[in-house]
Amino acid sequence: MNEPLAERVKAYPGSLTYLDLIRRNKRDSTLIMIGMVLLGIVIGGAIALFLGVYAGQTDEDVFASMLLGATAALVVGLIAAAWSWFGGANAILAMSGAKPIEKVQDPELFNVVEEIAIAAGLPAPRVFLIPESAMNAFATGRDPAHAAVAITTGLRERLTRDELSGVMAHEMAHVRHYDIRFAMLMATMVGLIVFACDASRRLVFHGGRAGRRPARGKNAGAGAIVLVVVALLLAIVAPLVARFMQMAYSRRREYLADAGAVELTRYPEGLASALGKLAADTAPLVEAANRGTAHLFIVNPLRHMREAGQALDTVFSSHPPIHERIAKLLALAR
Repeated sequence: MNEPLAERVKAYPGSLTYLDLIRRNKRDSTLIMIGMVLLGIVIGGAIALFLGVYAGQTDEDVFASMLLGATAALVVGLIAAAWSWFGGANAILAMSGAKPIEKVQDPELFNVVEEIAIAAGLPAPRVFLIPESAMNAFATGRDPAHAAVAITTGLRERLTRDELSGVMAHEMAHVRHYDIRFAMLMATMVGLIVFACDASRRLVFHGGRAGRRPARGKNAGAGAIVLVVVALLLAIVAPLVARFMQMAYSRRREYLADAGAVELTRYPEGLASALGKLAADTAPLVEAANRGTAHLFIVNPLRHMREAGQALDTVFSSHPPIHERIAKLLALAR
């Protein structure tokens, strides 16, 4: 173990257990989802607010419009969540180029997946292979009964059995903790918020350039100020907040899944060794991943993270730095 990594391992208490990590990461999950829902409702109300002001409505009508907008945002969010629930997993697998395989094609991989599923008390998920030389893997689905795990050919070919068990245990931990459902719903909500903010920004600024002005009425004097403030909020602040909440969730859940993998395998070194290989891989998943699906993978698959050796640590990072994940895993092995 190199000296910097050894120092990070020592930073964690010797009494640390995977249950401590699970409790620490579970604590904020509900709050994050509630916050995302509230943000979506606020965005819907804000859109209705500036449309009402723009139309010169009275104070009473503007308030009614805000309530209507917030309700509409909630309904749209529920419809989108329903689509994500029933079709999100298949859409993600299709976008990633994942192909289903049978046990006869890779008996060892299926044996590992089945062993981990038995240890977790879950049904065995569907198994997919992504024909990519880059090293990565992910899990998806709405619940353990409809789960799927996918692994790239590059990762499958370069792992030992213990390392493969660690990676599959990490993905099965995501399934066991219902991260797969949460991730799909979160991605849907973030996408809706970003889309709504962008559409509102275009409506306001393009409408202004077209020479339109708020209709006359007692709100007309304050209308321009309200429009500018709300437009800036929707165009800049709200999407950033939504992304920040999504990424904060993703980082915490990666630590939780690492801890869950230790619970299932009782061998932290296997996943730690696999993560070391993943950190050294510089090939991005150019064809199989994008910003919308990057948070699902065991490590960030995008080019800038690969070039940085998976070491970037910002509020908008979808994954914690690999060296921190390895340090926590090796601390559990003490």
